[in-house]
Amino acid sequence: MSSVDLHIHSTASDGKLSPAEVVRKSAEAGLTVIAITDHDTVNGITPALEAAKAFPRLKVIPGIEISTDTDKGEVHVLGYFIDYTHPELQVALQRMRNSRKERAQKMIAKLKKLGLPIEWARVQEIAGSGTVGRPHIAQAMLEKGYISTIKEAFTRYISWSGPAYAERTKMSPAEIVSLILRVNGVPVLAHPLTAANPEVMIAELKEHGLVGIEVYYDGCTAEEINRLLGLADKYGLIATGGSDYHGLDANTETMIGGSNVPIEAAERLFALAKQRP
Repeated sequence: MSSVDLHIHSTASDGKLSPAEVVRKSAEAGLTVIAITDHDTVNGITPALEAAKAFPRLKVIPGIEISTDTDKGEVHVLGYFIDYTHPELQVALQRMRNSRKERAQKMIAKLKKLGLPIEWARVQEIAGSGTVGRPHIAQAMLEKGYISTIKEAFTRYISWSGPAYAERTKMSPAEIVSLILRVNGVPVLAHPLTAANPEVMIAELKEHGLVGIEVYYDGCTAEEINRLLGLADKYGLIATGGSDYHGLDANTETMIGGSNVPIEAAERLFALAKQRP
């Protein structure tokens, strides 16, 4: 169990736990640094920071995970220590959230054609006040008995290459890195090995100001961790990581604090953030 987890989702996007519950669970597990990194929204940051006042040993980094597009699939970029009230960020995120709703409706239409009908109203109900995402669609599919696990929904139907996948309006990875920098954040490439050509992507984003890459995350083997550590060293990047916890499937997910992220990763991020304006 690590004392650091730099990639956690809450009900502000597609996680199961509220921001306050994430903070409490992290504190009870003995963590000392976490980051709230919801998809395309910063709505979980304020309640998380407020909840953290009850746990003085726990530091909460305000963050976000933004989905981007390339011609070979999705790439996700994390932003730490962002100015989450910045007007430019707010406008960009609202545009992305609207696009998420449109994409979800397109995916539901595709699932219906595949003989797997689910209701848009139910997906909205599952999402609640959070940003609509594919895990909400997966939960609706699970309720219907179309799949046996949340992961199966992705592997069979709604991943980037799946038959029910639909595109939405996004920015490029380089554009997101630049946006995060403009709002005084620290940009980090999430789960790099999901990119079609990780080193090419890392090299390109480094030129645009990328500061780190996730090295310690769900599913990474020792060999893959060593490979990513080599890339981090080669390009002068901070090696970070986190559980990518959503709380939707205890049988397949890495739990909060379960990715063995070194405390040095958090220390380097804090040091860098202090140098920002």
